[in-house]
Amino acid sequence: MADGVKHDYHLVNPSPWPLIGSIAATAMALGGVAWMKGLFGIPAHTPWLFFAGLAGVLFTMIVWWRDVVIEANTGDHTPVVSIGLRYGMILFIASEVMFFVAWFWIFFEMALFHHHRTLSNLDDVRAAWATWPPKGVETVPAFQLPLVNTLTLLLSGTTVTWAHHALQVGDRRSAKIGLVLTILLGILFTSIQAYEYSHIFEHKYFFSEEAASAGLYGSSFIMATGFHGFHVLIGTLFLIVCLGRLIGGGFTPQKHFGFEAAAWYWHFVDVVWLFLFSFVYVIFGAHG
Repeated sequence: MADGVKHDYHLVNPSPWPLIGSIAATAMALGGVAWMKGLFGIPAHTPWLFFAGLAGVLFTMIVWWRDVVIEANTGDHTPVVSIGLRYGMILFIASEVMFFVAWFWIFFEMALFHHHRTLSNLDDVRAAWATWPPKGVETVPAFQLPLVNTLTLLLSGTTVTWAHHALQVGDRRSAKIGLVLTILLGILFTSIQAYEYSHIFEHKYFFSEEAASAGLYGSSFIMATGFHGFHVLIGTLFLIVCLGRLIGGGFTPQKHFGFEAAAWYWHFVDVVWLFLFSFVYVIFGAHG
């Protein structure tokens, strides 16, 4: 039957993973509710359903993506299919951009309009920015660990580009070296941020009871930087999988979209961090 296919599209074989993944995700969501509030006779603070669902989701991701890799290696990803994959990755990154726009929005909203009045001139705008973060809140110094992390991510952007270029010209050894360096830099970034977070919570940054809106500032800071850190972790895992495929003989100069998508994602993580560093740490952290 496959020999008789005369079109450029890939009709996937029946797969159990969408159904299994849906069941696991539902179990994880219900488990989260049960863990916090109790549900269906399950007492609160009982996490087993959540972690069972999480394990199911992770298992589904591994075996489903394994099948996609097999499809790519067997030639099912024709040029037409590859274009669709690229469009899908572009739309995914666009959706991620809008996700981070929400966290930036709260900073701009509170910086410019936290007095709940119309700002009619430039002096009002400057005065509003000068009182955000809230007075009394101790902010994270921008030009210490955050600057180190900025340099780390910028350097990782160059190494992943080097690896991508090396793969395009058939230099697999350089591609492996560039990927390894990028992964190590990603791990370094995550380690530095984990240390920074431990310092934040140890010294109770953003938890000043005297400062108005301290909780809002702290929550939005943790959500924005924490979700970015989670994306760095996901991107690092993405690159580790690509390194494994490269070592195993996968990817060619002509067909390597899995690696290309990982590089796109990594550059997206870089750009988001530059905005975070500029606005959250430097501009919004300068008046704490």
